[in-house]
Amino acid sequence: MDLAGIADPVEQWEAMTAVAKAADAGSWDSIWLYDHFHTVPEPTSETTFECWTSTAALARDTSRVNIGQMVGCNGYRNPALYAKIASTVDVASHGRLYAGIGAGWYEHEWRAYGYPWPELKDRMGAFREAVQVITGMWTQDAFEFKGKYYSVDKPYNEPKGVRKPHPSLWIGGGGEQVTLKLVAQYGDACNVGFGAPEVIRSKLAILREHCDKVGRNYDEIIKSTSLNVFPVAPGADARAAATDRVRGYRSWEDFADGMLIGDDQIAERISAVVDAGVDYVILYVPGVAYDLDLVRRAEAITQQFR
Repeated sequence: MDLAGIADPVEQWEAMTAVAKAADAGSWDSIWLYDHFHTVPEPTSETTFECWTSTAALARDTSRVNIGQMVGCNGYRNPALYAKIASTVDVASHGRLYAGIGAGWYEHEWRAYGYPWPELKDRMGAFREAVQVITGMWTQDAFEFKGKYYSVDKPYNEPKGVRKPHPSLWIGGGGEQVTLKLVAQYGDACNVGFGAPEVIRSKLAILREHCDKVGRNYDEIIKSTSLNVFPVAPGADARAAATDRVRGYRSWEDFADGMLIGDDQIAERISAVVDAGVDYVILYVPGVAYDLDLVRRAEAITQQFR
C-alpha cells in the first residue's frame, strides 16, 4: 500500500526510484523490496511492482547502495532460474546484489497466480533443495543436482556474478530445523525475530549451534532483523504526521499496530536488538514515497549505531 496515494503508475515508479536515489545519496548500506505480486497482508487492486524486475531497474538507477529482497519467494521461480536472474542482476549492479530467499507464506497469492499451494513440509523440502541448487549454480561449472523437488543437468550459468565467492545470499526465516540449518551451511546473512529481542536471542543461539555442528564460523554470517518505524521529531504530534503523510491504512490504530513511532522509541529498539546479537537492522518506513525527509530522519537515528 506504499504507493496508494499516487494515481499514475509512471509517477508511482518514479516515486519508488526517488526513494532509492535518496538512500543512494546518503549513508544507507542497502535498499530492499518485497517479493509479492499484490498487496499484503490483504490482497487489493493497488499497484505492486514485480520484485526482480524492479531490483534490476533500481540497480541501474543507483550507483552505490546494495539492493536486496526481503525475501524472494522460492515457490515463484524455479531455483535454477532464480540463480540465473540473480547472477545477471549482480553483474548489472556491479556486485551490489543482496539476494534474498525464503520458503514463502502468502497462500492467497500463490493460488491467485496459479501456483499449487504445498503443505508446509513440502514447501520446506523444496526450499532446502532450492538453496543447494542456487549456490551450486553460483559456484560450480557443470553442476548437477537430482532431488525430490528439483533437478538440474549441467546448466551453463555465465556469468555467475561479480561478488566473490558468489552473490550475497540472505536467507529469511527462523525455522529451527530447516531454515537456520541452511543459513549455517549456505547463508551469507539471515533475518530473524521481527525485531523482538528475546526471539532474536533464541534463534541466534540455535544458529550458533548449527554453525558449530557444520564447522561454520558463526561470526562471518550477518545477523539481521527488520523493524517497522515511523520517525517523528521529539514533541511532534505523531498522529497528525501519520495522517498527513501515510496512505493505505484504515485507521490510526491500524497504522500504529507493530510500528515504532518516534525517534527515541526507534533508537531504543535498535539498541535492544543489537544487544540481542543483531549486527544489521533493516527498517521499513511507511510514507517515504510522499516524503523523502523520512529517509533522512531515519538515517539520522541510525548514525549512533554505525
